[in-house]
Amino acid sequence: MKTKEQQEAEFRSFAIAQRESLRRYAYLLCGDWYEADDIVQKALTKMFAAWRRVEPGGAPAYVRKIVTNVYISHRRLGWVRRERSSADLPVQRLERPQEAVDVRLEVVAALNRLPARQRATLVLRYWEQLSVDETATAMGCSTGTVKSQSAKGLRKLKDLLTDPVIPARV
Repeated sequence: MKTKEQQEAEFRSFAIAQRESLRRYAYLLCGDWYEADDIVQKALTKMFAAWRRVEPGGAPAYVRKIVTNVYISHRRLGWVRRERSSADLPVQRLERPQEAVDVRLEVVAALNRLPARQRATLVLRYWEQLSVDETATAMGCSTGTVKSQSAKGLRKLKDLLTDPVIPARV
């Protein structure tokens, strides 16, 4: 049996190794770096409380599931829906070297407009490259739900990205 100090050292190593990856994942879910930091902090706190019960090989998937659940809970709280930065403004389509960055910002803005579960499903499936089964495990739902949320989310994302950009008034 491991001592409390050994368990804390193992968790600390795990948290340091996973933090940046979890932060990027949380950002893709919520679209805000500060909120992503809050989500990761809450998830790691919950993970620490359960650390002695977690299988070492399953820890990354388990903490990703916690991040997903914390994100979805944040979305259910009204106070999280606050004013967003100017990154959510429509991006004009111009030919310039910065275009790839602009497209990425446009995709993140469109992702931010999706419902929480659809967004989480798309990020897990296509950014984190999880299988349908792994996504279902991470989200705590059935594979059918993952498939339907993926289809609905992709359809909505396509609609959001193909809408004409509203020209700015001068």
